[in-house]
Amino acid sequence: MTRVVAEGVAARDPLEGLRRIGIDEISYKKGHRYITIVVDHDSGRLVWAAPGRDRKTLGAFCTALGETRCAIVTHVSADAAQWIAEEVAAHCPDAVRCADAFHIVAWAGDALDQVRRDTWNAARKGGVSLHARGANREIVV
Repeated sequence: MTRVVAEGVAARDPLEGLRRIGIDEISYKKGHRYITIVVDHDSGRLVWAAPGRDRKTLGAFCTALGETRCAIVTHVSADAAQWIAEEVAAHCPDAVRCADAFHIVAWAGDALDQVRRDTWNAARKGGVSLHARGANREIVV
């Protein structure tokens, strides 16, 4: 695997020309082992990955990218992890930071669940538990 990656990097620098990138961490195996990944939104390719999920790990990517190439990054999508925001602000201060679509949908779903629970509990506590129970039943036409 190391040889194939080295040959690929020798043929084309995967970090060259990055403008719009996505940063996330994924877990693997059991026990909270993580890999931080960086994708190129323009090509759709994975351009960098390393074990860990912290500022030090992302800092290694920024170091590999270099100051000149960090300066031309225009957009960075990521979740709301503070360590990502801090590292992006330190190395790519002019880049627009965006929330990634996966997390936006997840946060909206979580918010909807919370509103549903709060509404159901308020109806139950307000003495309209029949309406609260009825709201959870399927209506068949």
